[in-house]
Amino acid sequence: MPASAAWARPEELVESLSSLDNTARLKALRDVKNQIIGNKTKKLSYIKLGAVPRVVEILASDTEVPLLVQSAAAVGSFACGIEAGVRAVLDSGVLPHLLKMLSNGDQKVVEACARSLKMIFQSTLAPKSDMFQGHRMELIIELLNSENENVAEVAASVLARCCETVDHQQALADAGGMQSLLRLLNASVKTREAALDALGALTKGNKQLCAVVMCMDQGRSLAMIMKLVKDKSPRTRLLACACLANIGKASPSSFQHEWEMRTSMLRVLVKLFDEPGPVGEEAPGVVADLVASNEELQKVALDMHAVEKLGEFLRKAALPSKQLTGVLSALAELCSRFQESRRQLLDMQVQARIIAALEHDCASVRAAACSCIRSLSRSVRNLRTSLTDERLVEPLLKLLNDSSADIQALAVSTVSNIVLDFAPHKAVVFRCGGVSQLIQLSQSMDPILRVNAVWALKNLMYMSDKSLKETVMSELTFSSLVDLIFDSEEKVREQAMALVRNLVYGDKDSIQLAIVQDAVLLHAVEKQLHVSTESEICIQGLYAVSNVAAGSEIHKEAVMNILIPETPMGVNGNTSLLMRYLQDMSNPQLRVGALWCVINLTFPGCPGLAGRISRLRNAGVEAQLHTMAEDPCLDVKDRAKTALEQFAAGEIPSR
Repeated sequence: MPASAAWARPEELVESLSSLDNTARLKALRDVKNQIIGNKTKKLSYIKLGAVPRVVEILASDTEVPLLVQSAAAVGSFACGIEAGVRAVLDSGVLPHLLKMLSNGDQKVVEACARSLKMIFQSTLAPKSDMFQGHRMELIIELLNSENENVAEVAASVLARCCETVDHQQALADAGGMQSLLRLLNASVKTREAALDALGALTKGNKQLCAVVMCMDQGRSLAMIMKLVKDKSPRTRLLACACLANIGKASPSSFQHEWEMRTSMLRVLVKLFDEPGPVGEEAPGVVADLVASNEELQKVALDMHAVEKLGEFLRKAALPSKQLTGVLSALAELCSRFQESRRQLLDMQVQARIIAALEHDCASVRAAACSCIRSLSRSVRNLRTSLTDERLVEPLLKLLNDSSADIQALAVSTVSNIVLDFAPHKAVVFRCGGVSQLIQLSQSMDPILRVNAVWALKNLMYMSDKSLKETVMSELTFSSLVDLIFDSEEKVREQAMALVRNLVYGDKDSIQLAIVQDAVLLHAVEKQLHVSTESEICIQGLYAVSNVAAGSEIHKEAVMNILIPETPMGVNGNTSLLMRYLQDMSNPQLRVGALWCVINLTFPGCPGLAGRISRLRNAGVEAQLHTMAEDPCLDVKDRAKTALEQFAAGEIPSR
């Protein structure tokens, strides 16, 4: 008769878990554990019957080794593979009891409890921060030094899941975790891989700890990790590459034979794309880290057909969230600089899959999809037909209200890219209420959101018609734009000045926006030009003023009054804004911006030209132009010569 036939009814087994007879409790534990292993339906059934609190009670109150081992194993079985099981064991208060048992004198108990912890910490529900309370982390690190490699492996696996913040990483390192993990690189394959996984978590985005690994044991630890890139085990190769990618990101010159090492890692990772299971799923994410901000390595990846291979993943019906995040992140990096990469990906017709990922229930997938679209939208003219209108814009606009501020910032940045050059997308942004959302975000307390929102509004204004500009300004308001011009953040001030520049560019109706409401915008720009010490802000301000100077006589006169104001004593060129920037040698673009003001003020054929030339000459501008005709910057030299030609032409009487 099969063993299962001897099992009692579930209700009876659950009742037996509270029996006063140790033998009955032990049998009930074994039976429950054996029934639920690999059986989700059974797990849920026993959870509903209240089995979990009774199992945890045994772990908390009994002292007999067999009962402790079986109760810990049952906890691990409930937590394995289903979130409901993890939630049930955590709600039963199991964590303190498992941690307490890590100090038990019996190794079987310690190993069983450690394995259960590993199961719990595979889940996103695991209370990772709780592991840093009291002496819990020290207990786990002690297990790294256990003579039992199974225990050490489990401890490393738990640590790998606990490092989510810089504070966590530092606390683990301060407790001696780094040294213990590096020692495990000489252990068995599974233990070594768990140690590499934990080292990857410790060094992720942490320059200080990356430097520690590089210097540990006079570089021998780093050399060991580099050696493991060519290990027989695919997972070892992956995890070694992940550690080295972290270190390389933190310190661009981290390895001996730097270029050869990086290209070797890239070659290994691209081959790992084809590995089944977790290795193949995680490899694209490591590639994203490896090639980030490295143009030369991105070009090598293109030559290795990485874009095509990653694009093929997107053609599959479904991908696990982690793999989809990695694929999209890698494509975002690889398409960030090279038109050929963008062309290859768009030719694969996977745009719909990328757009669909914007509405994925996993935040990391949404963020990676945003980054990918942002990269694709750089200088790709065929986006007009391949990522068009509502299909792209609507899901992006939804992300402007995402619960994650990071995703909001990415979404705003992506919207900023797609509205810069594509008129159809601008129309959809308006139609779907995107302008209101951007204006709201421009008032955010988060400086990154504020910068990106003003940037997007600036791009929306670029080459737009008067009606669009008026619509935006009716909601943004001139007073709010002035507030942004004087924002506490330098980048916000710069983008706000650039927004004004785009707002007043174009026909006379657009330029008129600079002098409505008592010229509030023009005076705000003038004040920034007087007080700002940041070149980029002043450059944007000078171009805004030069755009106004391209308008009617009224507009030109308003600019003249800003750049070389009349005083009771006449014009003092030494104190004028115009002369200040014409003579500024700190940045040639400041001089170019000032020269454009002169060129637009002296444009031939305008009614008041002679009077303006006389006033500019009296302020010392013409003499300064002769000096600038020999400027070391070619752009400055050419603009100065153009301005001098217009001065000369303006002296010819009109017929």
